[in-house]
Amino acid sequence: MKAITLKENFKKGLNIVEKIVGRNLTLPILNNILLKADKNFIILMATNLEIGVKYWVLSKIEKEGSIVVPTKVLSTFISNISDEKISITLKDKKIYLDAKNNKTFIKGLDPEEFPIIPDSETKEFIELDSKAFCEAISSVLGFCSQNQSRRPEITGIYVNFKKDSVDIVATDSYRLGEKNILLKNPINSEFAFILPQRTAQELVNIFSLEDNLKIYYSPNHILFESMLLEVKNPKIHLNSTLIQGEYPNYKDIIPKNFKTKVTIDKDELLNQIKTAGIFTDKNNEMKFDVDSKKKGITIFSQNADIGENESFIEALIEGEDLNICFNYRFLLEGLTNIKSKKISIELNGSDGPSIIRPVGDSSFIYLLMPIKNS
Repeated sequence: MKAITLKENFKKGLNIVEKIVGRNLTLPILNNILLKADKNFIILMATNLEIGVKYWVLSKIEKEGSIVVPTKVLSTFISNISDEKISITLKDKKIYLDAKNNKTFIKGLDPEEFPIIPDSETKEFIELDSKAFCEAISSVLGFCSQNQSRRPEITGIYVNFKKDSVDIVATDSYRLGEKNILLKNPINSEFAFILPQRTAQELVNIFSLEDNLKIYYSPNHILFESMLLEVKNPKIHLNSTLIQGEYPNYKDIIPKNFKTKVTIDKDELLNQIKTAGIFTDKNNEMKFDVDSKKKGITIFSQNADIGENESFIEALIEGEDLNICFNYRFLLEGLTNIKSKKISIELNGSDGPSIIRPVGDSSFIYLLMPIKNS
């Protein structure tokens, strides 16, 4: 193996693949990165057995070859040098890194011991707007359940590809977010899968700034790919296993009607909730009094050890007056993922599911269960 590469490009690749590497005591080989010089690229690879990532760095390859190297040592060295170009040479299971002002070598491991990162099981793919897809994933990412022992299906994100759109859903049974995005090109066969939350987070981290995204799907495995279009070669692969099981029929719990509807300025509501949140108790309980005569809502919170807070916000009220309690952190997280200036809150009594929607945007809904009054 002998190659010359630009430090900036090499470092970009390292920054991406090293995020998959964790401290693994049972399989120490997973604490390393596989380097492979192949044709016109150095390919950087890392895996934790559930997620795998490959990054192609355009380089001058004089001799092909591969080696496994310690992630932290390689990454720290590359980050600390100021040279523009790096020469990488493999000899006797050591990689020699030569630059204008730095020379070093790092002991490596046998690449045959490194787990194989699978390629796609199918050649069929869907092509999407990478930024829009990652933004949609990000908008529901925080709503997944963290309890893996009871219902593993809801620890992930449900992605449902229909003919000309895709629904992206997450729930922890107390709240639910659904984002819909339209497909530029209709697909021939519909399919759905449950993406692990960790994979979804890495997808957002890696592909949010990419210009293109392809998805290769099979029942047990998913591959996300962006391309170096100028040379028609892959740039990044993110592989992942999928969560098996049937996602709950969440459509049945979304109310089709409401008893009370509040239309309100989102930023003003956010600010008042943040202020009132200072005075909530350990249950994060916050009370809302919806009053059509006052033409607004009163927000109240109290903590026996700190004090209490009361504020009023003008709003358009339709339907019945009511008192209702919410977990203010759940409410805050839902509102933060809405981009519009005004929102509508559809309420179904003090113990029925509530729906928050951006006004003028039907692509996103946030369902939140109230805290039942004692």
